[in-house]
Amino acid sequence: MNYQQTLDYMFSRLPMFQRIGSAAYKADLNNTIALCSLLNNPERNFKTIHVAGTNGKGSTSHMLASILQCAGYKTGLYTSPHLTDFRERIKINGIKIPEEFVTSFIENYIQSDVEKPELSFFEMTVGMAFNYFASENVDIAIIEVGLGGRLDSTNVIRPELSIITNISFDHKALLGDTLEAIAGEKAGIIKENIPVIIGEKQEETKHVFIKQAIDKNAPLLFADDVYKAGNTRHVQNGKLTLHTDIIRKGNVVMRDLECELPGFYQQKNIPAVLCAIDILKKLDYFITDTNVRTGIKKVMTNTGLSGRWQILCSDPLTIADTGHNEAGIKEVVAQLGQTPHKQLHFVLGMVNDKDISAILALLPKEATYYFCKANIPRALDADQLSTQAKEHNLNGNIYGSVKDALTSAQEKAGKDDLIFIGGSTFTVAEVV
Repeated sequence: MNYQQTLDYMFSRLPMFQRIGSAAYKADLNNTIALCSLLNNPERNFKTIHVAGTNGKGSTSHMLASILQCAGYKTGLYTSPHLTDFRERIKINGIKIPEEFVTSFIENYIQSDVEKPELSFFEMTVGMAFNYFASENVDIAIIEVGLGGRLDSTNVIRPELSIITNISFDHKALLGDTLEAIAGEKAGIIKENIPVIIGEKQEETKHVFIKQAIDKNAPLLFADDVYKAGNTRHVQNGKLTLHTDIIRKGNVVMRDLECELPGFYQQKNIPAVLCAIDILKKLDYFITDTNVRTGIKKVMTNTGLSGRWQILCSDPLTIADTGHNEAGIKEVVAQLGQTPHKQLHFVLGMVNDKDISAILALLPKEATYYFCKANIPRALDADQLSTQAKEHNLNGNIYGSVKDALTSAQEKAGKDDLIFIGGSTFTVAEVV
């Protein structure tokens, strides 16, 4: 098979949560354990950092990978989902896994006659990532959880440290309908004697992490008890960047830290990143303040991360962001309110297994909406989205595709208006 034939096989034969939803979810680790055994347990041959959470785990993973890369470590990075290219999921020092490796892995381990479990797309991808990182002798790999934590396919590693960014409502049918239940699933990545960092201390969930850490004898740190990001602002110098001062025990310990990701919500992720670096230093990783500054400043350049408050055009200002649950949308709406514009044009597409009503209730009513459907089976029909949106006094027209919706917004927007594309990772994927 060539690479395109390999992709066609993977997408058509292996159940993929991002496309079809919960039907692809496997509520145990048996398949992953069996696949890793078939591969001679490659996950044991390199060091890892495990990152879970409802929001921010992708940005946190990429910032850590960028810093370690700047510090001279050969750094693997496994994330999901991808936006435009499957190979975005598996990278070393920002370079995507070669097409040839993807094809040979599928031919040798998935399509071959060797005895293997019936894999989901995600299980297969995790095995591929571990196999690739081991074959390339990475120094360390950042492994982002796909969904939940306790039963996620990535939860077969024994990391140097674990990070849980925050807890919000998402995938309630699979993870639970209370923050406490969701936290319990995320806390499943906490391992015996392995340090764990919690990005945000939340009253509803902190006891869950404290109990699990005690049970596992795992050193526990709440990042926002250690570091605060203050005086956060935007700077426009060729491109828009985020600047913040880092405060510890009331003192500024890092002034004017620049982040290539301009979303204000990154100030919630940066403290967890800095705590992780502190722990890695204690584990004899050599990482300087310059490495930290450069890694965060060049996180997009070094890793290829996209879709996080990404500016697609400046005339009119056009921004895409993958925030797609209640907490993520709250951050999006807050930053839209701080972004100067006359009229807001909102290109909106969502998936059909979210709590649509709770999210729609958060969106600005004065915006003009362009309802659309991403090209995946899991996407919500644009006419259904429009109908539900009207119940929340959100008005606009229906379009046959994301690109048609964006084109219409571009035609109608004035030079001082703002176009925003969001509501789903898959909506953003079709325009970045």
